[in-house]
Amino acid sequence: MLDTKLLRDNLEEVAEKLATRGLTLDIALIKSLETKRKSLQVETQELQNERNKKSKAIGETKSKGLSIDALLSEVAHLGEKLKALEQALNEVQNQLQDIYARLPNIPHESVPIGANEKSNVEIRRWGEIPKVDFEVKDHVALGSMSGLLDFEKATKLSGSRFVVLHGALARLHRALAQFMLDLHINQHGYQEVYVPYLVEAHCLFGTGQLPNLEEDIFAIKDSHLYLIPTSEVSLSNLVRDEILEDAQLPLKYVSWSPCFRKEAGSYGKDIRGMLRQHQFDKVEMVQIVSPEHSYATLDDMVKHAEEVLKQLKLPYRVMSLCTGDIGFQAAKTFDLEVWMPGQQCYREISSCSNTESFQARRMQARWRNPKTHKPEYCHTLNGSGLAVGRTLIAVMENYQDKEGRIHIPPVLMPYMGGIEVI
Repeated sequence: MLDTKLLRDNLEEVAEKLATRGLTLDIALIKSLETKRKSLQVETQELQNERNKKSKAIGETKSKGLSIDALLSEVAHLGEKLKALEQALNEVQNQLQDIYARLPNIPHESVPIGANEKSNVEIRRWGEIPKVDFEVKDHVALGSMSGLLDFEKATKLSGSRFVVLHGALARLHRALAQFMLDLHINQHGYQEVYVPYLVEAHCLFGTGQLPNLEEDIFAIKDSHLYLIPTSEVSLSNLVRDEILEDAQLPLKYVSWSPCFRKEAGSYGKDIRGMLRQHQFDKVEMVQIVSPEHSYATLDDMVKHAEEVLKQLKLPYRVMSLCTGDIGFQAAKTFDLEVWMPGQQCYREISSCSNTESFQARRMQARWRNPKTHKPEYCHTLNGSGLAVGRTLIAVMENYQDKEGRIHIPPVLMPYMGGIEVI
């Protein structure tokens, strides 16, 4: 959530920055509501003071043996008026709160300005696109040849946008996740965390999925719980309503979990195969840091995600997302896009974002500044390290041979129990 003081004091400037994200802020409405809020707040405070004085006068009058009937009537009248004012104030504050809760983060000044992904900026590339003397197949064709990738059975179980993996392909999927976890824990210093896959609404509000993205989240019927769209939700909320000491930072969490998304806004998009599923696995990195370190941390997290692709020897590029393409919570985002031979293009496999204090303010997650000894909002960052299903696709397509067999990357051999080719 944005700082309400910033919104009140610099509304036009905030509106200008949010406009780069394609959002038109209703300045007149916000100003009108803020004016009404101030007026009601002043009137409420004045009435509270007046009632306090009358209440005090009742005691003094009573001690003198005089009648207090008139004063009691006045206090009762003031109480009724105060109740009506407080209700009106509460309604205005709720209106403002709802507006502010739906505002996305302000893009960092370094974010490229643009309306959509066409304005994203390529930062660097790594790896050579493999040259082969045969017609490459996509992961769907490769999986069908082996019989280990089964969309038909998944549809029988759950409908569209699900998959069943069998045998060595299921093991390769697991091997990828275990390899990613080991890399981030042993080389990058993250602490592994096993988290709930069901969370309450306030957790999703804290990380910014609610209220705006509710249509994309699976809610459990007759329950107050939701399935997580990413373990970022659970990991980040570990520090909700806490004040962390400076010595505790940075907190570096990593988790392997299933993720559940309706993909409500992506009808007809990337529906072939495993590219866009209702259920998929992801290894997620989350860091909680002090504000001065957050952008250096973002660079580190991008490198941590890159290292997975480097060790798998998968060609990729790093993209800086433009203002119109960054997520609701993000102030700045880098995407890693891996080369997919079956589509002859780069596809997103990781997003690493700095949300600055946006999520922390919604979660009331703070740290004690050692210079001032006062609590301040910490910065939260998240990054895929990586999306396991999409990494499986990339390995299948980049490590295929002309017979349609899939060779196991050397770094995954220790996890595959002697299987070298699928």
